[in-house]
Amino acid sequence: MNFGGIYPAHSLREATFVVVPVPYDLTSTYQPGSRRGPIAIIEASTNMELYDEELKKETYLAGIHTTLPVDVDARGPKNMIAAVRKKISKIVALDKIPVMLGGEHSISLGAVQALKEKYPGLSVLQLDAHADLRDSYQGSPYSHASVARRISELCPLVQVGIRSMSKEEGDFLPTSDVKSYSADFVAERKDWCEKICRDIKGDIFVTIDLDVFDPSIMASTGTPEPGGLYWRDVLRLLKSVSRTCKIRGFDVVELAPISGDIAPDFMAAKLIYRLMGYITG
Repeated sequence: MNFGGIYPAHSLREATFVVVPVPYDLTSTYQPGSRRGPIAIIEASTNMELYDEELKKETYLAGIHTTLPVDVDARGPKNMIAAVRKKISKIVALDKIPVMLGGEHSISLGAVQALKEKYPGLSVLQLDAHADLRDSYQGSPYSHASVARRISELCPLVQVGIRSMSKEEGDFLPTSDVKSYSADFVAERKDWCEKICRDIKGDIFVTIDLDVFDPSIMASTGTPEPGGLYWRDVLRLLKSVSRTCKIRGFDVVELAPISGDIAPDFMAAKLIYRLMGYITG
């Protein structure tokens, strides 16, 4: 199955975007199921119009290649992150734009590590309900709850949509260089998008945990949080950063499909396709 149902499939050589499914959720701590997210997104994408009504173009003509899923390493998240890093490094070496489908959020670290090697000035934009800044969680520094902490040790990090964190994370933020914007900031400030865009520049990786969205439109996540962002909020931000930054790769993680509710799957697929469109201008 190819993202977008593209047939014949684009070869790796002719593709601009390389879609990488990573069906992994070993450290999930509330509702598991994000391992089924990549296949649900790809299946939904095959029912999506390939003409983008906002951008007035067929984005897929830029070339979209879908790889086989990354093999799951059950020894633990550190090994899985290493497997992701190896896979993404090969794609980045070919000057392609990796698009990773999760799976739980821990896998994003491997992609950031790979891109940081290629683009030393890399920054990360994280859209998420949760800060994910614990130094470790349940004995692992590579848990999904620690992914942003590890990323912040590698490169500048800007968070948007945050509305849940532990005391440890709340104490850590003022001592760090992480710029963290709450969902309330987005809701209450007319200039929220412009302010955030001033904090991120150059080469960036965008990591989108789907629980950044309000659960009224995105219930299919492992840990839904009330008070989230909405479709047009997220598109406004992504469109803006695609104009002011060079998006070198992105991921969409934490879709935990609910049987009989296909709307979140389709929403995730269209979000990915729209962001591809923004990147290609």
